[in-house]
Amino acid sequence: MRGFSIYCCFILLFFLMSDAAIAHGISEEDKLRMLNGGYLQYMGLGASHMLTGYDHLLFLFGVVFFLTSFKDIAKFVTAFTVGHCITLIFATFYQITWNYFLIDAFIALSVIYKGFDNNGGFQKYLDMKSPNLLGAVFLFGLLHGFGLSTRLQQLPLGDDSTGILLRILSFNLGVEIGQIVALMAMVAVLSLWRHKPSFKRFSFASNQALVYAGTLLLLMQLHGYQHDSDPDSFRFPSQEHKHAHEDLEIEQSTDTGRDSL
Repeated sequence: MRGFSIYCCFILLFFLMSDAAIAHGISEEDKLRMLNGGYLQYMGLGASHMLTGYDHLLFLFGVVFFLTSFKDIAKFVTAFTVGHCITLIFATFYQITWNYFLIDAFIALSVIYKGFDNNGGFQKYLDMKSPNLLGAVFLFGLLHGFGLSTRLQQLPLGDDSTGILLRILSFNLGVEIGQIVALMAMVAVLSLWRHKPSFKRFSFASNQALVYAGTLLLLMQLHGYQHDSDPDSFRFPSQEHKHAHEDLEIEQSTDTGRDSL
């Protein structure tokens, strides 16, 4: 089981380091495309952003992992949706923002939390009941919506209040469409797998893989924050870089002169 968990972690690592993971941000192409973008384009961008939002999808996967009835799935997904709609709409409209690397680091913690909770971590290691799941999903929804808002605020939303609000709502609608598509696939796979003997055998390892993936995401986002807040600590400052090239040119010219002798 431990080997399976590590195997899942390697699969997740490959996925997170792929183009799909990089695409989770708002690219320069998207920014340029949205300069004169209509509401349908904002809707499409919202859908694609959710479908490539590996952190959101991992958390949702953890939420629905043990849910078997449509009523329960609808209840928890609604709590998550209401939460992220609130912060996505209001934070964007009122331009409330924060460093998106730090927000995504907290979102990574939500993935860790869900895997830990699914495996009974509160009972096993903290000797306590799990916090109210519906409330936790709603609070994490607020956090995920704030993360989506920081990305949306990178786009040209215009100056007209009505136009800004309609673009935000279009993006939000696209997010919901993408979420429904992703959830349909997750629920279908889990429903089929739940009737197999391997589900019971590997459910612990699968949720442990969520913890590993969340930890990896957390480290990646903290590393990104360090790059963002102090870029010179990870590379030559421009002046030093220039001197390094000048020293290299002098050394090469000296070696050439020696060879000619």
